[in-house]
Amino acid sequence: MLKWILRLAAAIILFQTLFFKFTGAPESVYIFTTLGIEPYGRIGSGIGELIAGILLLIPRFTWLGALMGLAVMSGAIFSHLTKLGIVVMDDGGQLFVMALIVFLVCAVLLWMDRKEIPFIQRWIQGE
Repeated sequence: MLKWILRLAAAIILFQTLFFKFTGAPESVYIFTTLGIEPYGRIGSGIGELIAGILLLIPRFTWLGALMGLAVMSGAIFSHLTKLGIVVMDDGGQLFVMALIVFLVCAVLLWMDRKEIPFIQRWIQGE
């Protein structure tokens, strides 16, 4: 039950931000323009988040979705800490906090599913 709550929490946050990325919402355009990667970075990160969110919801591939979520959120957190700032366009730090939540949830899910990761499985079994 806990694993499903975590999967859903991360996936809902990832899916919710897709609307803004794919519709070219002013906040998203501002963020990726500031980073110098508009529009390709916005669309590319949106595609990465979409794939991660879908994989999180497929039990067999939760570990892969969590790994992708960690990667995408690492980029978001790094961007906030280095170029964007915690608060973006008077959002009160909401985007930064959501990135942290997804990052932490994905880290927990990856830990919970560590034995499902193919190369870890082979290592545990001594192959």
